[in-house]
Amino acid sequence: MRSSDRRPRNWSDLVVRLFIFGLAALLLMALQISGNLQPVQSAITQLTSPAQLSATSITDSLTGFFQGLLQLRTLAQDKAALERINAQLEAEIDTLKEVEIENEQLRLLLDFAQARPRLELRGAQIVSRKIGEESTNFIDTIQIDLGTRQGVDIGMPVVTNNGLVGRVSAVNESVATILLLTDPSSSASAILADSRLNGVVRGDASGSLIMDFIPQGPTFQVGEVVLTSGLGGRFPKGIVIGTVTAIESVANAVFQKAIIAPSVDFGSLELVSVITNFDPAEILPDVPATPGVAPTAAPGATVTPEPPPAAAPAAARPLLPTPTATPAQP
Repeated sequence: MRSSDRRPRNWSDLVVRLFIFGLAALLLMALQISGNLQPVQSAITQLTSPAQLSATSITDSLTGFFQGLLQLRTLAQDKAALERINAQLEAEIDTLKEVEIENEQLRLLLDFAQARPRLELRGAQIVSRKIGEESTNFIDTIQIDLGTRQGVDIGMPVVTNNGLVGRVSAVNESVATILLLTDPSSSASAILADSRLNGVVRGDASGSLIMDFIPQGPTFQVGEVVLTSGLGGRFPKGIVIGTVTAIESVANAVFQKAIIAPSVDFGSLELVSVITNFDPAEILPDVPATPGVAPTAAPGATVTPEPPPAAAPAAARPLLPTPTATPAQP
């Protein structure tokens, strides 16, 4: 049988090996100093360079792979953070746009107020709008966030910087209802800016305005601006209503009619102003009443009957023939 026992190493073998290693080290040092080791190094480098290049390439690839994974994770986190910042900035931009629009509207209202120093204007924001049909007729109203606590009362005119909106038809402590000029039950005495013809503007269910009761005969043109005339005391004078877009005239008719495009965009109202120092009066007839004939007023207007004239002084009374009568005998 082969013995599996190894021969024990003795000190002489160890000394021999150390001596050999020492000689080899001395030899390599001598070759290094003399410069004769360069060919050996070149040979060794040529032999080991492919393996070193392969190892380096594999190491670089693995390093790049793990660095790429780390960069992808970092990029994903950066993208999520940028998306959050972008969403916040877009929200801030939208808010700033709304503020800019509101500031522009307020600036225009301020310019309107400064151009009319005699009018006391109180700005209001529209809180709701009602468009529908009741059992009586079509209605077109809005509600604003002003009421009696802010000095708003029934009948007060409502305007924007573009022109006439309507007037207050109902009010409580905090909310007022505005009857728009486009409502068929609404009307306003008006005048054509160029031809100076008077008429009455009333609303129409189609959303446009109609200027009626324009005297027949004098001519006016499409494109003329229509203003409030101030007649009747319902609205202040000189507020823009709209522009003439069409003229309807019938031969032998007493009055002409015009279609008016409103200067106010009633579909996009946001801010309005209430004229709080204007005291609306009842509508009076535009023409003197003829004896025995009831006065006529604009459609939808309220006619206040005039009181009978007071008795004139005796000196100023006309002498009228009095019937002769036989005095009664006592």
